[in-house]
Amino acid sequence: MKRIFDPIHHFIELDDGEIELLNTAPLQRLRRLRQLGLAYLAFPAAEHTRFGHALGALAAGDRVLESLRHRDPALFGDALEFAAQRRLLRASLLLHDVGHGPFSHACEAVLAVQHETRTRAILALPEIRDALERIGVEPSAVLGLITGDPESPFPILRELVSGPNLDADRMDYLLRDSYFSGVVSGRYDADQLMGSLRAFESGGRLVLGVDGRGVVALESFVLARYMMFSTVYFHHTTRQFERILQAALREVWPDPRKLDPIEEFLEWDDFRIFESLRFSPSMVARAVRERRTLYALVTEFNAERDLSVFEACYAALRERFGDAVWADTQEQLMHRLPLGAESDAPTVLVSTRGGLVDAREASDLIARITGKAYWRKLYVERSRADVAEARALCRAVAASSGGRSLAAAAGTRKE
Repeated sequence: MKRIFDPIHHFIELDDGEIELLNTAPLQRLRRLRQLGLAYLAFPAAEHTRFGHALGALAAGDRVLESLRHRDPALFGDALEFAAQRRLLRASLLLHDVGHGPFSHACEAVLAVQHETRTRAILALPEIRDALERIGVEPSAVLGLITGDPESPFPILRELVSGPNLDADRMDYLLRDSYFSGVVSGRYDADQLMGSLRAFESGGRLVLGVDGRGVVALESFVLARYMMFSTVYFHHTTRQFERILQAALREVWPDPRKLDPIEEFLEWDDFRIFESLRFSPSMVARAVRERRTLYALVTEFNAERDLSVFEACYAALRERFGDAVWADTQEQLMHRLPLGAESDAPTVLVSTRGGLVDAREASDLIARITGKAYWRKLYVERSRADVAEARALCRAVAASSGGRSLAAAAGTRKE
């Protein structure tokens, strides 16, 4: 047994077989992939890696599994069956991000291959397959949990690995990203939430839900996710550097198909990207190396009701500055339907004195925040547009459209 200290979960214990899996080259590569990509350019301490997150997801998932078993000892069969499912869950959580490329989602946008597809190829590598075999875990079972296969015979494990709302991946990354970015609004009551999770039968299948006493913790969890998207994941500096990086990656990879062989893909990490950009004279390569902000934020709108003012500002900017204007639009579902569920299915089931109800019925807050949240930003290229003029133009458009203080305050955000 090996103990690894982690700032979020403290000591994380792994057995010899898990250490062998952890020591494989594809998993060690996660040490060279930042968890938050370029967010460190806005939040300097956000330098943590996907390797640490993989260990944290294992710790969170294992903790939930033990809690569920304590509440319902028969849920995972006898001791041998439970041990086998526990090994599968832990291995799957260690491997759940192994298919990510350099700078994660910016990389996927350029290579046009999702990380789950890479994961399938990585799990077929002899090094990974042999390590899994030594701990008695089938690669196909791991893949089913990571990809959220609705036919997986382990529905609770599947939700813990890749579920729509209550997965261990999200439970760890919110705490971890909040800790390293310094954004306290990303924290939630992890002890109460993990201790309140239950397995319920719904529609003839097992699903993860929450005991009624855990509703407030669930609310804090949903709010933490919203806050992290607003504050960190879609921060205006992070977003512009992701766009700049994508342009730089297209220079590094003029033929993305050359990275299709999994062995070639695994040779790339954040360090190699920086080395490839180190002596490049291109504007985008220098911007990434030296944190040069090629774009200036003009204004932003963070609610769907602002769409008419957003479109009017965008049209006015385009008329004045042409293609020097960039509209960045992002959206996220804050609370999702279960995997494979129909549109009228509950989001998260909550056990109350009156029976099982949808979380939206148990919480007014969750009812209000369920659905899509929107983040829309307008930028101009500094070299091709007058930033002060662009901001003044948007303020004028907002005022003439009856825009509220958010639009009227365009350009007041710190660079």
